[in-house]
Amino acid sequence: MLKRAILTAILILGVSVTRAQSAAINGDACANLASLSLPAANIVSAQMVARGAFTPSGSAQTGQTVNPIFSVLPAFCRVIVMATPTADSAIPIEVWMPASGWNGGFRGQGNGGFAGSIGFEGLALAVLKGFASAATDTGHAASAIDATWALGHPEKVSDFGYRAIHEMTLKSKAIVQAYYASPVKHSYFEGCSDGGREALMEAQRFPADYDGIAAGAPANNWTRLMTNALYNSKALFADPADSIPSSKLPAIDAAVLAACDGADGVVDGVVNDPRSCHFQPTTLVCTGPETDKCLTPPQAHALELLYAGGHDAADKPIFPGYLRGSEGGPGGWVPWITGAAPEKSAMFFFAHGYFADMVYERPDWDYKKADVGDALKAAMEKNGNALDATNPDLKPFAAHGGKLIIYHGWNDPAISALSTIDYYNAVRATTGPKEADSFVRLYLVPGMQHCNGGPGATSFGQFGYVPAGLPDDPEHDLYLALEAWVEKGSAPQKLIATKLEEKTTPPHVLMTRPLCAYPLQAKYIGTGDNTDAANFTCASPPK
Repeated sequence: MLKRAILTAILILGVSVTRAQSAAINGDACANLASLSLPAANIVSAQMVARGAFTPSGSAQTGQTVNPIFSVLPAFCRVIVMATPTADSAIPIEVWMPASGWNGGFRGQGNGGFAGSIGFEGLALAVLKGFASAATDTGHAASAIDATWALGHPEKVSDFGYRAIHEMTLKSKAIVQAYYASPVKHSYFEGCSDGGREALMEAQRFPADYDGIAAGAPANNWTRLMTNALYNSKALFADPADSIPSSKLPAIDAAVLAACDGADGVVDGVVNDPRSCHFQPTTLVCTGPETDKCLTPPQAHALELLYAGGHDAADKPIFPGYLRGSEGGPGGWVPWITGAAPEKSAMFFFAHGYFADMVYERPDWDYKKADVGDALKAAMEKNGNALDATNPDLKPFAAHGGKLIIYHGWNDPAISALSTIDYYNAVRATTGPKEADSFVRLYLVPGMQHCNGGPGATSFGQFGYVPAGLPDDPEHDLYLALEAWVEKGSAPQKLIATKLEEKTTPPHVLMTRPLCAYPLQAKYIGTGDNTDAANFTCASPPK
């Protein structure tokens, strides 16, 4: 879905690029960067890339389709850096700078999962918008669900946890200043999932790195999130009788919607605030032969555990549970929680990779034998300081003038939105509500799954672009809202999210809905088209 939306974005972006051809910089300025001296880093290469000439490495060998966004990419200076802050660090950094039309800004790109690759599409989108931009794989090349690189390499875990993004930022800003002979005016960072954790880590540890940060679905409470994934893996897969087949998820989804969809006055396939939904899995227990329309008692109990969230042997909570809604369908619970088969879900792979490779450093570690309370203690002691971004004291970031927008899908099947609410509330309690309102906003997205997708309106510029045909303004584009807040002092109130029919080009608008600054939420006014954001207002949630 994300790639399809990016393709439609170039219909507009390709036109804008041709209008920004002033102040071209001589190619020698790019080549000369090869001799730039940087602390604990070497510049591997510095060369101009002609318009439309970039092809991601490896795509020809693997037969991957090259995103057409690269065909409209203007000429840019590409610098590849290898940062070595420790003897066991090797952090590759890509820095892309438009040869003309630079807007004076810098965008840092976030990662996902265990990182391990560089997001060239994000770099391209930034350059198309006139930004200099940088990305890194955080110090290792691997699949986003592979953590074997961490075995015996604690410094690489620290690189992944916090150091690589900071190194990327410092090195990149120095390169940008050398290339343009002018410092960066405003710097921004956006990331979702692990990228959201990276975003909050930057705000907490390195408050002067960025002026504006967008943190989506942050995996910031990393050790507890991974321990919860272990807890859920044991609940679903340790005993085959507990496993919930993917074929039963549509029935669960339908039962949740039947119980809760209309609570907000609109029947639209979305639970507006899942906290108010109290669907009980026991209502789906089979009364006759087992079918895909019902659950066995062990399956119903496993589902209750998923909703309740992980608890240790003393019944102390570990991490908030998953919220009701959007269990079935593409991007729902199948890829993330239940898997197409037992032990084949993303969260199972993350939990196993984290504990086997980062915590216990034993490839033969057996999740079935693990005690979740002991696992959490071991995780926090081993690398919680390097990986957890839970410090609520953002006063230094606010004092720097930083602005932070956090967003999360209510129906995220990877990271419970309740965790993000807890962190936001902790920030407000630490800094004070009035101070918090001056620099941080939280937006919760009804019907959105992990970072994007789902049955709700889920497109609001969170990846640095607005799909073709939609208004490109701060109300529809989270990035522009962040820029307006940083550069003009215009604090965002509501955003407008859009649901698109992506099979058409450009995509057809199916629904728009306001995203209100938490704790406010969208409320239908009772008249008019309930697929139009204009007929909703931001109101306090019902008591």
